[in-house]
Amino acid sequence: MPLAPAITDLEQLREHPALARLLAASVAVEGAKFDRDEMTIYVYRSSIRDACVLLRDDPGCPFNFLSDVTCVDWYPQEPRFEVVYHLLSIPKKERVRLKVRLNSGSPAVESVTPLWPAANFFEREVYDLFGVRFNGHPYLRRLLMPEDWEGHPLRKDYPVEGYR
Repeated sequence: MPLAPAITDLEQLREHPALARLLAASVAVEGAKFDRDEMTIYVYRSSIRDACVLLRDDPGCPFNFLSDVTCVDWYPQEPRFEVVYHLLSIPKKERVRLKVRLNSGSPAVESVTPLWPAANFFEREVYDLFGVRFNGHPYLRRLLMPEDWEGHPLRKDYPVEGYR
């Protein structure tokens, strides 16, 4: 059975509760994609914290659980990095994925640790392995690699055998 094509037109997706709430509040949404029953919303870097607050606190679609923060390196493309936030609405049993695109020249985004304390270690892991900085993070330092380690091992331009 063939898969249905992904829907990327914002006009067709406006009825989705999370996207509708963000658009109604004038949060800067870059785009959206609905594919295989999963909603992904691309948010501008400057709006990620506002988007998270709205989705967490909205009674109509309370995405009250942050299940993961991770990153993707699209090297050599620009924007190079995508920071991915996986949100879950426990009462509605619904998931949404927020993505922020970052250029390699300034891979930094606001921390969501003040909103969800669970983001603390997720953001530290992304910082350690990809080099993405989280502004406002309470304790941003390496988590998995030694403090004196050079580079970020999950970047695609990192040497396979490490720096020598």
